[in-house]
This record gives sequence, structure tokens and C-alpha cells, in this order.
Amino acid sequence: MRFDEYRAQDAVGLAELVARGEVHAAELLQLALDRCAEVDPVLDLVSLLMPEVGKELAERPGAGPLAGVPFLIKDLGQDYAGYPTSGGTGPLRAVRAERHSINVQRWLEAGLVIFGKTTTPEFGSKGITETRTFGATRNPWDPSRTPGGSSGGSAAAVAAGIVPMAGASDGGGSIRIPAGCTGLFGLKAGRGLVSSGPLSGDPLFGAVSEGVISRSVRDTAVMLDILSPPDPGGPFAVARPDRPFREAVSEPPRRLRIGFTHESPQGTPVDADAVRAVEDMAHLLESLGHTVEPAAPVIDGKQLALDFMTVWTASAAAELAQACRITGASPSDFDIDTQVLAAVGRAVSATDLMTAHGRWNTYTRSLGEFHSAYDLLLTPTLAEPPLRIGQNRTPAIADTLLPPLLRLGAGKLLSRTDFYVDLITANLSAVPFTQLANITGRPAMSIPSYWTETGLPLGTQFVGPPSSEYLLLQLAAEIESARPWFERIPSDSLLQQPTR
Repeated sequence: MRFDEYRAQDAVGLAELVARGEVHAAELLQLALDRCAEVDPVLDLVSLLMPEVGKELAERPGAGPLAGVPFLIKDLGQDYAGYPTSGGTGPLRAVRAERHSINVQRWLEAGLVIFGKTTTPEFGSKGITETRTFGATRNPWDPSRTPGGSSGGSAAAVAAGIVPMAGASDGGGSIRIPAGCTGLFGLKAGRGLVSSGPLSGDPLFGAVSEGVISRSVRDTAVMLDILSPPDPGGPFAVARPDRPFREAVSEPPRRLRIGFTHESPQGTPVDADAVRAVEDMAHLLESLGHTVEPAAPVIDGKQLALDFMTVWTASAAAELAQACRITGASPSDFDIDTQVLAAVGRAVSATDLMTAHGRWNTYTRSLGEFHSAYDLLLTPTLAEPPLRIGQNRTPAIADTLLPPLLRLGAGKLLSRTDFYVDLITANLSAVPFTQLANITGRPAMSIPSYWTETGLPLGTQFVGPPSSEYLLLQLAAEIESARPWFERIPSDSLLQQPTR
């Protein structure tokens, strides 16, 4: 098989070729490894290559639904026994996982050939993928720009053609943001549908969901069947459809009533291309017979951002403390942004934490009221085209000035400074639309429906009510059929001369 033939298939298609004996899993793996060797020096998307694991798996791919398909897992929360899960950090690269995570085990049972881990920002804390340890992961559509985060390495790997889909996770937009940046499909399942076990039960108060980033809707649908069986040790019992998710792609959705907005909930600017992306999608939906009109849930977006970040910083403080305990490292061994978030999180009182989390209920109630009138909410995935590499980098002077302040316990003082506000604004203003689905635990997806005049992808987001994954997949498949994106791929000429 040639590389162009490999890239012309999604994961389901490759698995069918393996099952029919038309290609061997080892041949597919070699194509993936060769492609990785070709593009990774430019894109910096793999944090750990595991070719010995892949070659062993390829020799015995089994009979699962995706047997023999090359696959990369995210270097955050997706543990492979005997190998480190660095979470984008330097110190954790020395700590080997004792067992597979539930989702890795399910991927192995499905026959996927895992051969490496993809880059992520430290602890998945940003909508870009840039770290002191691994450098900057770049977007195949324009290497001077980010593929998003925190599943940026996975998105770059899929967009560059290394694998047809890759492991991802989403605690504030980390599946949808990279999908939107790289012209891919990304579905965040609703709270509790996909397990985060066994080492975690309900991360970030249930805001985190694991899944994949893919090129085709049917790949994500099949993957949801693989990942969604109940976890006996999990914290939730979640309603599931009475038929497999894979069937959704062949069933057109009922005619839907969809409310749309392109106004940032935080009041921050929204690029004209993001506005056009939503308006273009609204016109497409109307042509498909759906009712589409301007509407949005009544929510104080600025307060939502603050309440989200209160919980996020407290979580960052706990993660950093645990990493230091496990490795013997000091906070100064981590990125300065991580140190700042953790310092602010340590200054969050129990009262402040529970009050902020308590307000999550008000946002959930407001979104529930919206969904009593509208089937889905349509927004931009991103408020602007993918950011330039380094655009959100902490100023160099901060690396010198902040560490002494942090050692003195200046977290509370720091949380009231313009620097911290600027850090939050920089982290969320480009992606103000995605956190709502995490806070409320609702399913949401990003569809690759729009490209700018300069050729940059810009996705559109749909947020559904509880247990609407099947409906979202139906709609995604309908849009995919009406406006196919699978064959729209970045040019390899862009990867020859990276912008540093």
C-alpha cells in the first residue's frame, strides 16, 4: 500500500482492508511510522514513540472492530502500562504507569495498534500546545500556527496523515478546539458516558470527557461504541441509546430547531471569519430543512469564566502538588504558567471553591431552559483563526520576576494582578465558547465546515442536551454528506520550511 492509499481511508476503512486480508497491520504501522518520521521534525507532535509496542500489536491485531489500525494516544490521562504519562511535563517522564487506563485497554481490545503518545500542554491547561519540555506543536495547515490544545498533538497527527484518528480528552474544549484548528471532527461526549478510570473517577468535577479526534464521523461513532460501555467502578450511570452509535451515521436526523450565536459570552472580540463560519453553517442547515434562528442561553459569561478558572486553578494546584510528591521535583521544574495557575489555586479557599462550583448549577439550568426551546446551540468553535506560535507565550521577564514571588506564597496577590487577568484572558478569549459544555456536562462537537481565505480551518460548534450524542452524530453525518471535508487535507509543501 502507498501512503496516498493509506491516507485515503478512515479507520473503519483500514480495518475492513485488514479484515479482508488486503493489507497487513504491520504494513499500515510502517506507513504510519514513516509518515511520523517525515513530519514530526517540523510539527513536533509526538512526545513518546513506542514502535516496539506497535510492532508487537501489529503482529497479532485480533478481531476487534478496528483491528490493525495504527493509533496514537494522548500523553495525558491515557496510561499505557510500563510507559510514562508525562502530562506535558518534564518530571513525570520518569514515572511509568503501573496499568493501562480503561480506555487504553478498550482500544487494545478493539484491535488498535498503539505506537506512541501525542503532545499536550502541561496538565492539559491551555488551548495551545506549547511547553518547556516538548517545545511548540505546530499546525499542518500552517506550521507558524498552533493546532490548538490540549489535544494538539493528536489533532496535528491526524491532520498530517500519520493516523486516521487519535486519542484525545476535553476538560474545557480540548477535543473541539484542536479539531476546529485543524479541519477535523471532534465530539465531546456528555458527562459520565466515557470512563476516566481507573485512577480518576470524576476529574474536574465531571467537566472532563475522553474520546478521539478523527477525519470522519463514522470513525468517531464507532469509537463511541468502543468507549461507552458502563464502567462498574465509575461514578455515573448514564442513559445510552438502544442501538449502536455507529448506526447514527446512516440515519438522517429529524428536522431540528437550532439557536445560534456568534457573540462571545465573555464580551471579547470575535473575528469576522468566525462570524462568517456560523452564518455559513446556519444557511447550510436551513438548506437541509432545519429551522435556524438567533438565540443563546441567558448566562453571565464573564462570571462563568471566573467560576471555571477557580475550579481549574484549584485542580492545577492539586496536580502540581501530586507531581512533586511522586517525582521529588519542585514547582520551579514546571512551566511558569503552571506555577502561576497552581499558586492562584493554592490561594483558593474551600468556601470560594465550593461557591464557584455551586454556580455551575445556574449555568446548567440556563442551558437546560435553552434546550427546552431549541434542540441544539450553534456557535463558533474558535473566536479567531488558529493563533500564531508564541502568541500566548508568557513574557520572558515573567520567568525572572515571578518565581521569587511564587515562592513567597503570593498566589492570592497574584490573582488580583493585571498579569493574572491577562493570562486568563489570553487563555480563554480565543476560545470562549467551549467551556459551557464542560461545566454543564453536555455533549458537544466541532465540525470542520469553514476555511478562511488564507486556507486556515475554523470549526463550528454544536452543543446538545443530555444524552444527545446520537443526535449530534446524525447531524454531523448529514453535514458531512452535504459538504464533505474528508479529502480536504493540508499540502505537504507547507511542511518543508517551518516558521520558527
